[in-house]
Amino acid sequence: MKLLVDIIHPANVHYFKNFIFEMQKDGHEIIITSRDKDVSFKLMDAYHLKYRNYGKGAIGKGAIGKMLYLIMATFKFILHFFKNKPDLSLSFGSAPLAFTSWLFRVPHISFDDTEHAKLNKKLYVPITPLVISPSCFYDDLGKNHFRFRGYMELFYLHKKIFNPDIKVLKDLNIAEGKTFTLFRFVSWEAFHDIGQKGLNLQERIDLVNEAKKYGDVFISSEGELPKELKEYEIKISPEKLHDVLYFAKLYIGEGGTTASECAMLGTPSIYINTLPLMGYLKDAQDYELLYHLSDLKDIKAKMGSVYKRDDEFYLEQNKEMLKDVINPTSMLIWLVKNYPSSKKMLLDNPDYQEKFKHA
Repeated sequence: MKLLVDIIHPANVHYFKNFIFEMQKDGHEIIITSRDKDVSFKLMDAYHLKYRNYGKGAIGKGAIGKMLYLIMATFKFILHFFKNKPDLSLSFGSAPLAFTSWLFRVPHISFDDTEHAKLNKKLYVPITPLVISPSCFYDDLGKNHFRFRGYMELFYLHKKIFNPDIKVLKDLNIAEGKTFTLFRFVSWEAFHDIGQKGLNLQERIDLVNEAKKYGDVFISSEGELPKELKEYEIKISPEKLHDVLYFAKLYIGEGGTTASECAMLGTPSIYINTLPLMGYLKDAQDYELLYHLSDLKDIKAKMGSVYKRDDEFYLEQNKEMLKDVINPTSMLIWLVKNYPSSKKMLLDNPDYQEKFKHA
């Protein structure tokens, strides 16, 4: 079977990497296309995944630049399909790939857990034969929408897949058991980020100084850090970031994906964003694994309470949150290998996914 996987964000590399590895082991051909977004290429290089560069994700600034990119990417996919049409395509809400797949009558499976990406859904959902979301996803995307019991981050952080490597502490020059905080600042260039904002420079500096009272500080950033914060920039290869999150005392940042990853690992997070909480982040908040705050005074107060709380509390909350989840990678491998009969089986009988709870 020939498959095409489109990567539009670094998180997508993690969503699909284990699926790709297993399918390649079984002799299937995998073609990867990718936007040059943040550390996507570095991640795929680290995992020895070959990919085709489909540009930056925007031609110019703002919504017009993003729309121009969508047109350009669609044209690239059409040329690719003329030369080397796949049997099936997969993405996380890639409108250009969805349209091209529809045009060439190629089945397309898309994932989505981002409720506020309204425009993107209007572009790809009506022409996508199967859309898969976590069960916590609020929106109803119609008759071809399937919800699995779990979270997108379990594609790579499920307990049967992820084993934290304590050697990352040596890379950070941190003694085992020592408190440290990881900050993550985003670029605010995604479609759903338009009109939103996070921390300004002075607020970032204030929070870093507050965190330094309790231990070491590291910063991961989508853009270039200003000179005032440059000394805290984390200097590890990006595929080790989840090991860092596991051993961190606290994550503070503007990125929702990283906050959700922390919930999967039992690490508390303070999520700073003007967007309303999406379903997967609301679940983390309900289990006190995530605190959604924007006021600087409130953030500092919560930092103090988290630093004083025993780690065991958050590990127990994590265990409770994940007690009924499935292994989504196992489900996806089965789904693709048995498509389209597997699609009908899941849509007709959603409880069939229980088969993958212990897979």
